[in-house]
Amino acid sequence: MLPDAPAPMVPARVDGRLPDNAPQNADYAANMASDAFGAQLFSGAFSRDSASVFNPSHVISVGDKIQLRMWNGYALDTVLTVDAGGNIVLPEVGPFRVQGTTNEQLQAAVAGVLRRVFAGRVAIYASLLAAQPVRVYVTGAVRRPGLYNGTSGDSVLRYLDQAGGIDPERGSFLDVAIKRGNQQLAVINLYDFLLKGELATRQLNNGDVILVHPRKKNTLVSGLAENARRFEFPGEQATLADIARLAKPMPQATHVRVTRNSGTLRNVEYFPIGMGSQIAIFGGDEIEFTADKRPGTITVRVEGEHAGPQEFVLPYGSRIQDVLSQVQYTPQSDPASIQLFRVSVKERQKILLGTALRSLEASVLTVRSGTPEEAQMRREEAGLVLQWIERAKKIEPTGQTMIAKSATRGQLLLENGDVLRVPVKDGLVVVNGEVLFPNAVAFEPDLDASDYIQQAGGYSQNADASRIVIAHRDGSFSDGNSNGTVRAGDEILVLPKVDVKTRQFAKDVFQILYQLAISAKVVLGL
Repeated sequence: MLPDAPAPMVPARVDGRLPDNAPQNADYAANMASDAFGAQLFSGAFSRDSASVFNPSHVISVGDKIQLRMWNGYALDTVLTVDAGGNIVLPEVGPFRVQGTTNEQLQAAVAGVLRRVFAGRVAIYASLLAAQPVRVYVTGAVRRPGLYNGTSGDSVLRYLDQAGGIDPERGSFLDVAIKRGNQQLAVINLYDFLLKGELATRQLNNGDVILVHPRKKNTLVSGLAENARRFEFPGEQATLADIARLAKPMPQATHVRVTRNSGTLRNVEYFPIGMGSQIAIFGGDEIEFTADKRPGTITVRVEGEHAGPQEFVLPYGSRIQDVLSQVQYTPQSDPASIQLFRVSVKERQKILLGTALRSLEASVLTVRSGTPEEAQMRREEAGLVLQWIERAKKIEPTGQTMIAKSATRGQLLLENGDVLRVPVKDGLVVVNGEVLFPNAVAFEPDLDASDYIQQAGGYSQNADASRIVIAHRDGSFSDGNSNGTVRAGDEILVLPKVDVKTRQFAKDVFQILYQLAISAKVVLGL
């Protein structure tokens, strides 16, 4: 099968940027989202402008344009092109070889030869006007192999950027070769540029080739590292110390967890960072830098209606009473409904939701049908459910923990990052979900859940009137049908109907709808 032809070049605008519909823009967006170290280099920034004319190290070559100006007794303002012999033709002098001269040396060289003919009072100025336009092949593991325009002094990064960048799933950032015919001129390691600011420069000729070789062995780094990315390394293995020099662990990191790429089994090893030079890393291994020590202090925030400090730094092992004893309530505060939001609870809620969604997804993809008509119906239904699952995966739980009614809440241990929120006595009830006009309604003690729903316009066509959740400010929940008592500050969530034909689907979706309502206070219609 023949490889796909490269996409046609889209001309840049006057400001050097690609138009919005340029195919490279999708490549740049994918590069920014990639976990490969170095992929973010290629976002279109290098392809916008060429600054080769200002490079003092640029070596004059065939095709370059030189501007020559003379005045004070001899008037001349002209542009001279370096011919095939490497010469320019100077007035009263004739051919003069400039090929091989650097941009920095050009003025002195031209002025020196003209001084043999012209008097000292004649002013002479020579400068590089434009480097030789060239067309360079970019191939190998790049997103859009092809022939790209530039100048002889442009960097390799500019040509790679025009080609959409190195494909992070296939290409190597350690092994970018510049070839001229059968000769390899240079090999560029882009990690040197990213980490040390070093980039080998090579003047390119028309028809030169930039070849990105296949990706080397690699490892994924996560956790407490400044560069938590996927890194390549040459050879069959590297040491943890080699990877650490690239990933730059944070000061608080003390240990490293290495998950070995050993087929279906995941073997996990745990080491102090100090053993880095003794630990071998192989392709496909995963590295996580961790802080394996008890923190000396924790930070807790207090938000909402209070007059005291917003943030508290407490010794490790502090309890909620240590913070609440310092909170200064206002007349509008509602301390009886104080709320706790915890990162670890949010993570557990996210895991539980993910497990339920994966189970539903597996059920949708493995359901069987008895007839072609039933199969078509199942396929259409599965498509809708899968779209709903993708939306549900993006929902973030709040991490709220119910503590307001606990008699021993003051003894609850605090965790780093906890947020205590003091609600305000606002006298409102929020009606959300499948109602015609979701809104906040003034609290009336004589009204129940159905009354508030009617004030929000009543049920929508997609509402399930038998499934109403009342979310109280203290983190507790009640059924709006069996116990329709509503308190000031509550939120009434009317859940949608689940219109699926498969009974098991309906059961699983009902479970997830309740989970979303309780963990995130979100009503997600199907």
